[in-house]
Amino acid sequence: MFNKILIANRGEIAMRIIRTCKEMGIKTVAVYSKADADSLHVRFADEAVCIGPAPSNESYLKISNIIAAAEITNADAIHPGYGFLSENSKFSKICDEHEIKFIGASSSMIDQMGDKASAKATMKAAGVPTIPGSEGLLESLNEAKKIAKKFAYPVMLKATAGGGGKGMRAVWKEEDLEKAWESARQEAKAAFGNDGMYMEKLIEEPRHIEIQIVGDSKGKACHLSERDCSIQRRHQKLTEETPSPFMTDALREKMGNAAVKAAEYIKYEGAGTIEFLVDKHRNFYFMEMNTRIQVEHPITEQVIDFDLICEQIKVAAGEKISGKNYLPKLYSIECRINAEDPENDFRPSPGLISNLHLPGGHGVRIDTHVYSGYVIPPHYDSMIAKLITTAQSREEAISKMKRALEEFIVEGIKTTIPFHLKLMSDPAYLSGKYTTKFMETFSMED
Repeated sequence: MFNKILIANRGEIAMRIIRTCKEMGIKTVAVYSKADADSLHVRFADEAVCIGPAPSNESYLKISNIIAAAEITNADAIHPGYGFLSENSKFSKICDEHEIKFIGASSSMIDQMGDKASAKATMKAAGVPTIPGSEGLLESLNEAKKIAKKFAYPVMLKATAGGGGKGMRAVWKEEDLEKAWESARQEAKAAFGNDGMYMEKLIEEPRHIEIQIVGDSKGKACHLSERDCSIQRRHQKLTEETPSPFMTDALREKMGNAAVKAAEYIKYEGAGTIEFLVDKHRNFYFMEMNTRIQVEHPITEQVIDFDLICEQIKVAAGEKISGKNYLPKLYSIECRINAEDPENDFRPSPGLISNLHLPGGHGVRIDTHVYSGYVIPPHYDSMIAKLITTAQSREEAISKMKRALEEFIVEGIKTTIPFHLKLMSDPAYLSGKYTTKFMETFSMED
């Protein structure tokens, strides 16, 4: 087992990792930018190293500074959390070259699954259902037109290096294809330095359902059931739940088996998710793989009583997984509390938290790094907390969430709490009959 782990991240995920490391008897090193000097992860780690000024590219994305911090503190492993360098194959490789264990996927695995076109080809070879579409990257607009005709509109153009919805365009008719092709390529080039595009048939009334998997260095994998992530805005998740209200026992078994098959086919080591789109007829298709821990991992932990960060660390240290698949025993919902104003198109709202009261009680969990008097810097992701409720039924979990949201007081800034409160009373959400298009018709107005 590792003696000391450096956490190459910030905020609530850094705190989350520190807690598990302490329970496992492992020393921790926090890294922080100058803007995060007063963050809780700096206070609660055993050691802390400043790695640069506020901008991410000069601190949390600066590989040389993070490796230097690991070397001067004698850390024998690095946990990247999510975001930042968690799916950066160069970082994974450099850790390996410096004999520091990267608690995540190998550089070759990140390369293999990070490029969406090659990931799709790999999953096809593994026998996992994939969305009908182009074989590899599109060479030209003319080829895009031919393939769109073959599969029939609507179609979806996607950037091969995409993420967060960038470089994606839905095209409903042929006359719109050229404009979508040009704008998607320009956006992808600007965001990722890669304008490679591929095309898929557009799945109508889709649900975004992911399967949590863990694989070990012996080639074995298991799944830890599903999470429904369909409530999204601009391809960014707002709330998640497990089990999915759309799921059946038969579908869970099929999707779980497909995810395990995918992980074992590529000999995946570590925690990750296989992301699927599921249509209204419950046909499911591989969408992408995330080779890291997910923001929404706590709801899985709650319903199966399992520490995913602990499992990640054990697997990275060479231990075997149990090999059994897990099914949810309870119901859990997560609301992402962001420093944003839902009344004004979710505009970011950084600044001083003048007063804070966190909810509590049975079945309520909060993962956060903020406190009364904390200043939210404008440089990073706007999420300040994850509120998770767990109960015997979906109805009870929703009731508990409403109560917890009403008790959650954050003064000095705007947050998404009013949005989540409204969501918890929305008829479509309460019925469980929502899709990834939910936010297109949702309104904050009464």
